[in-house]
Amino acid sequence: MTENPGIIGHWDIDPSHSRLGFSTRHAMVSRVRGAFNDVSGFADIAEDLADSNAEVIIQTASVDTRSADRDTHLRSADFFDVDAYPEIRFFSSAIDEVDEGSYIVTGELTIRDMTKTVSIPLELIGVESDPFGNLRAGLEGSRRIDRKDWGVTWNTKLDSGGVLVSDKITLEFELSLIKNVAEDAPTDAPENAASVAPKAEPANTEFPPPPPVKPAETPADKPAEKAPEAKQSDAQSSGGGLGKLFGLR
Repeated sequence: MTENPGIIGHWDIDPSHSRLGFSTRHAMVSRVRGAFNDVSGFADIAEDLADSNAEVIIQTASVDTRSADRDTHLRSADFFDVDAYPEIRFFSSAIDEVDEGSYIVTGELTIRDMTKTVSIPLELIGVESDPFGNLRAGLEGSRRIDRKDWGVTWNTKLDSGGVLVSDKITLEFELSLIKNVAEDAPTDAPENAASVAPKAEPANTEFPPPPPVKPAETPADKPAEKAPEAKQSDAQSSGGGLGKLFGLR
């Protein structure tokens, strides 16, 4: 069980705020540092760390040591041979919490198609929300390796008896990971009635017949309407009275 439940979930590496680099001695007197600019990967952290896993993919052609000539040499067959081996890959096999906020990530590191098991110590710097609503986790660590173990053997001897490039390489990890909330959403959550669309009726559902509609009456079916009786005009009425008065009726 992890002692930090805040890290449980699916996390993606944010390459624009992460650095996967290396450093080594040059000519026995100075230190040269470089990094890879094209990096992707994720970490799935389970409540039980034994069920967790992580993956990192590095594009070797993205190596950057701030020297165009040196970078061209590193991309050649003397070092990374990017045409034949375009990727460096790391797949974890175990993640252990050795102290609060301290982890050992063990896995298979593949360079030039040669795979070796390495263990990388990482310190959890913190978990914070950024102004854009992303939950971020910061991790830092380093691990020294011998590049000859992966077939990277090119070198030039110096007059002093030393070599131009040290065989010992320090891998440097400065990681910013963003929690993927969509990956953590429960798949068996009850449906919200307000968000569920009404179910369509099956095509073969039988409905009761509609009520009979009374046919509209045609003019021929309607009884003849009686013409309204004409009322005697006031003139006729008064004329009849005068006739009686003068003996005309």
